[in-house]
Amino acid sequence: MRTRTGICYPSVQRKAQWPAAKEGDESRRCRKRRRQLLNGGAAGGGEDSGPTLDFFDGLPDDLVVSILCKLSASAASPSDLTGVLMTCKRLKRLGTSPLVLSKASAKSLAVKAKKWSESAHRFLKRCADAGNLEACYILGMILFYCLQNRSSGASLMARAAIGSHAAALYSLAVIQFNGSGGSKGDKDLRAGVALCARAAFLGHVDALRELGHCLQDGYGVRRNIAEGRRFLVQANARELAAVLKSSSSAPSAASAWHHHGSHASAPGCSLLSDYGCNIPAPEAHPANQFMVEWFAARGVGGGSGEEGLRLCSHSGCGRPETRRHEFRRCSVCGAVNYCSRACQALHWKLAHKVECAPMERWLDAAAGAPQE
Repeated sequence: MRTRTGICYPSVQRKAQWPAAKEGDESRRCRKRRRQLLNGGAAGGGEDSGPTLDFFDGLPDDLVVSILCKLSASAASPSDLTGVLMTCKRLKRLGTSPLVLSKASAKSLAVKAKKWSESAHRFLKRCADAGNLEACYILGMILFYCLQNRSSGASLMARAAIGSHAAALYSLAVIQFNGSGGSKGDKDLRAGVALCARAAFLGHVDALRELGHCLQDGYGVRRNIAEGRRFLVQANARELAAVLKSSSSAPSAASAWHHHGSHASAPGCSLLSDYGCNIPAPEAHPANQFMVEWFAARGVGGGSGEEGLRLCSHSGCGRPETRRHEFRRCSVCGAVNYCSRACQALHWKLAHKVECAPMERWLDAAAGAPQE
């Protein structure tokens, strides 16, 4: 049917095609966004540039999921994964599948303490339910130490430990050594040594160092000084091997090996200075970084909290006391405290060696000040 000007009225068939046309427009916008990402954010490839062939729509879901798994496992930050998920509905649907979430790396799950929210909690929980061991460990540490949900946090860390997650095994060992979340009578030294031994077997350097100190001191295990020293040497060797492997170039590693002097201006890996080298310390785990930021924002540490609880004096640890006087203090000055012998050894070489002074010296100085 035509009007006087010759314009046709829209037929019923054309009206039925309108929803399909809207879906086509949305698909074209998604293709435009993908082309912009592939071109580095260029504005080209708009709708006016003519019809273009988008091969992405022709890829099967299995292939896209496989690519997203590779991306998720190698992501260096959370934005590497979330940026892809925000591209279009298909990538969001496939990127949040259990298979992709189970492969997410620790760095892609590194949530900042200041950005912690219910949505971040749900995302980590979803990754943990998908079988991601890193998500189980990170969320378990947050629940146990930060949110004080001891049972759920310990359960998640135990799930990661069953999957041979070395950091989770060591964290459970620290909990057993200190009786964290309970009373002093809840300590289980033998269980802590067994967990440390398993984590050390999997290559965890701090667990190997803790096990060496336990053998040297006879703490939870029969004393064996020679075997304990051998484990401490192995811990230093593994630490050196890990740093050299992660260094970007061999010349820089070689120059660091020949760099002598423990009082160099550049910060170095603490215990490796025993061998005359100064190598940058390994980056802390995202779970430890979260706890450091969380308690720093809340003023916990140094006995300034509401219950007088203290943080471990090793700056890269972040573990707090769950009850008063839970951590061991320095036997010389009594000014610092540690959740483990491994943290004590690291902090001693890193900073406390030049700061520690006998308590009697401070008392004598305080007593002699008025007389002068």
